[in-house]
Amino acid sequence: MSARGTGSFIKRGWRNVREAGSQRLALTAVLLLAALLLARFSWSLPGIADAEAYLFDGRSYDTAEQVEQDQRILMVVYTDQTLMNLQKRSPLDRGLLAEALRNLDSMDAKAIGIDILFDQPQQEDAELIETLRAMQTPVSVAYAAMATNEDDIIFEQQQYLENFLGQLEGSNARPASIRLDNTSGVTRIWPSIEPGLPPVLGRTMLTDAGEGDRIMPGYTGAIRYRLPAVEGAPVITSLPIDLFADREMVPLMAEQAAGKYVLIGGDLLDFDRVDTTFSATGDEGLTQSTVPGLQVHAEMIAQMLDGRELPKPAPVILWLLAGFVVLAATLSALLEWRDWKVYPLLGAQFALFLGLPYLLQANGVDTYGFPAFGLVVGWIIAFTAVTSAARASGAVQRNFAQGALGKYLPREMAQEIIENPELLALHGEKKSIYVLFSDLEGFTKMSHAMEPEMVAKLLNRYLEMLSQVVLDHGGVIDKFVGDAVVAFWGAPIAKPGDGERAARAGYAIWQAGEAFRAEVAAMDTKLPKIGKTRVGLHYGEAVVGNFGGRSRIQYTALGDSMNTAARLEAANKALESSVMASREFADRTPLDWWRPMGRITLRGRAQPVNIMEPAPDFPEDDRKVLIQAMILADSGGAEAEILVRQLISRHPDDKALGNLLYRLQNLSGGNTYVLG
Repeated sequence: MSARGTGSFIKRGWRNVREAGSQRLALTAVLLLAALLLARFSWSLPGIADAEAYLFDGRSYDTAEQVEQDQRILMVVYTDQTLMNLQKRSPLDRGLLAEALRNLDSMDAKAIGIDILFDQPQQEDAELIETLRAMQTPVSVAYAAMATNEDDIIFEQQQYLENFLGQLEGSNARPASIRLDNTSGVTRIWPSIEPGLPPVLGRTMLTDAGEGDRIMPGYTGAIRYRLPAVEGAPVITSLPIDLFADREMVPLMAEQAAGKYVLIGGDLLDFDRVDTTFSATGDEGLTQSTVPGLQVHAEMIAQMLDGRELPKPAPVILWLLAGFVVLAATLSALLEWRDWKVYPLLGAQFALFLGLPYLLQANGVDTYGFPAFGLVVGWIIAFTAVTSAARASGAVQRNFAQGALGKYLPREMAQEIIENPELLALHGEKKSIYVLFSDLEGFTKMSHAMEPEMVAKLLNRYLEMLSQVVLDHGGVIDKFVGDAVVAFWGAPIAKPGDGERAARAGYAIWQAGEAFRAEVAAMDTKLPKIGKTRVGLHYGEAVVGNFGGRSRIQYTALGDSMNTAARLEAANKALESSVMASREFADRTPLDWWRPMGRITLRGRAQPVNIMEPAPDFPEDDRKVLIQAMILADSGGAEAEILVRQLISRHPDDKALGNLLYRLQNLSGGNTYVLG
């Protein structure tokens, strides 16, 4: 598709949207704004934020670095077996902790961090305080406040904790925040830096160890979790605290702690465990469903040591991306492509929306807060808004077109042509059709005796009544010629029953004409008397289609069948009838109301025509007599006249029968009557 072709599609689509109306345009603008805001702030919206977080977890896991066991960090933990040995579960035994700290102090660790809140008095507290004050190795002791850890501590506990930590002033032990960010129940990002709180545990430990230049100050982005290179192997070494509390094990354990950041806390099944980025998406062989909070602190320390402060896209980038999504959806909707070309375009856009966050994550960019699902949903809303506006415009145009066509075609046929416009292609094709031609007797002469306004009023009313008859019977209005109505059946779409519908329409046209006469007579007695409506019906071939060129076309039928129907209509005057059909027409209908009315040669025609008159109220026995009379008339027998006289005696007011007798008495060669 060339750029010029694409541009023309877009212009046409935009024109359709504009034609939807001001209210629809306003609604579309609101939806586009909603799509923009959703794409930008999807991480803040209920429901959508959960989907964003799930996608973030998935791409974090898929792009996570696989590493060998980290030799820089050691976790010394209370295990469930430890508590069983101590026969004490809560709070954690502080005597054991004091003994382990004294031994660790001799093992040349870089720094020690304790992820245990000393918020309740225990009998070992004096021993523990003395041990902490005597430590040569810097120790970071867990601190929490009600304002930031309301689920972990109450007022009395905080008071005791602060008193406990106050007794350590002047020593190598100082408080450190153990607060984690558990937004939505999952620890994905670093905790925010809150006024009044000491630095987070890992930052305090690195500062005390002389590596304060690596603490990533101010960073609150995603935690870089890692996966083990060897399945089943831990990323961070974890050893039971029992081993470090046993003085005999000091020589063996010294190598494990030397030069490392040592974290002390619990690794218990029912205590201080958190969900992480890997919890819902990780392979159970590589990750656990939940991990101890201590391990999260260990991962943050490793992230600082590796200098992996993940950059975040600037807000302006997210705004530009949201705007691009809305623009892409809008242009896609305006293209109005109806073939396969649209699918690669849509597929490429969705691949970009979902693939871009993966690409950024794989290249070390923090995509927590970067929209992915929101881009897709925003695109769908924008695309739907524009396409619905275009459809609304199409519906307006469709209703207008259907209304316009509906003035000349039956509603069902108009609908089919709108859906299949090729049915009205600019060409003609030969078809066999049922033609109706009607005329109002004496209207031209009568119109000279009336005001033009009254003429227009009466003519519009008359044509409205007759047009409705044609449409109600499934016909196509070909044209109006003054007060004459020309219609046909069998094109552009031929349907079973067209002949019967055309015949009934012809008879109903005459009835509508009689109703019009009565209506005008009741309207104003001073108006000239309205003549009767005459109808001619014929079946034959015609060339049907759009004629007149592309600038001005008319859908019409051309051919001898049209002329024959017109002459049959005109013949009614001489035949003293109202509706007359050719035998070609009558024989193609299933109706039993036809009565034969002889053979005539129409004015300007060489070939005679057998004519049939619709007479639904004519007795069936008399109809049989009339049929017998016409058979006899073909052989030139006088018996035909006798039978017709009998019928006239029974129907003295039937002028058409009287006219038939006159014609039988004045036949020309070929047993036909030639109209003068």
